[in-house]
Amino acid sequence: MNTVAPIRPIEMTAKQLDLIKRTVAADCSAEEFDLFIEVARRVGLDPFRRQIYAVVYSKDKADKRKMSIITGIDGFRSVAERSGKYRPGEDEPEIYYNEVEKNPDTNPLGIERAVVTCFKFGPDGQWHKLKGVAYWSEFAPIKEEWAYNPQAGKRQPTGNVTLPEGNWRKMPRVMIAKCAEAQAIRKGWPEDLSGIYAPEEMDHHAVDATASELVEAHAVEQRLALTKTANVLHIFWGVDKPLEAVPVSQFADRVLAFVGSLTRRSDLEGWKETNRAPLQEFWARHKSDALELRKALDARAAELQ
Repeated sequence: MNTVAPIRPIEMTAKQLDLIKRTVAADCSAEEFDLFIEVARRVGLDPFRRQIYAVVYSKDKADKRKMSIITGIDGFRSVAERSGKYRPGEDEPEIYYNEVEKNPDTNPLGIERAVVTCFKFGPDGQWHKLKGVAYWSEFAPIKEEWAYNPQAGKRQPTGNVTLPEGNWRKMPRVMIAKCAEAQAIRKGWPEDLSGIYAPEEMDHHAVDATASELVEAHAVEQRLALTKTANVLHIFWGVDKPLEAVPVSQFADRVLAFVGSLTRRSDLEGWKETNRAPLQEFWARHKSDALELRKALDARAAELQ
């Protein structure tokens, strides 16, 4: 076996760090950014090439805020390869099916799990198998549907679940196999890859934007912060009510409570027209939540017919 030099940490200039902070890590706090850069340096992956990036979840909710560090499966392979002790498996991923699990809404092919094998060279001079297992029920991004409940006056789970459109529907075997492979490689190189996830392991869609678009989005957030409106939407609740600044985190629940009090569809449609701009802004900020809100508003309009 050829000896390969250990991973060389990536060194970044102050100018490069500033660019990363304003683009691919724009949502990170100072502490989160420091952690992200330290991990990128340690594993030798380049943020500029999107080999590694940070995603911040629930950034508007301090009690739920969480940063995850993401790298593609090629990043996992690269880290393992540079150790000089990695060999990919020669066989295709093993995909196991179960007819009981088959469901057109959540698991069209009835996949139960995927198993991927790779090898690590051990101190005994032998290649050792590393098996990674990923269960569909644990990794597929299955979403629970919510809808407005007029009796409760708020959104609640409907009991329906679905698999969103995208790669998990288009190529489910590939996606679950990537999760299994990430598990196998992480098992062999835990010190380098602990706490780092492949995007397929995360229930999210990575931001698909150019560096310029990300910079502009960050600039917009900064301007909003300067005007003290970064986390609020301005709403008219009625002709006799003043304009109110509603925190974004409370927006959907406040809207649902309000429309639940309406008794005529014409009042609901008039309110929506008056508040078209903040409703559109809510969609721009939180697309998934806005889609659920729109479904709830449509359902309420149907009730009022």
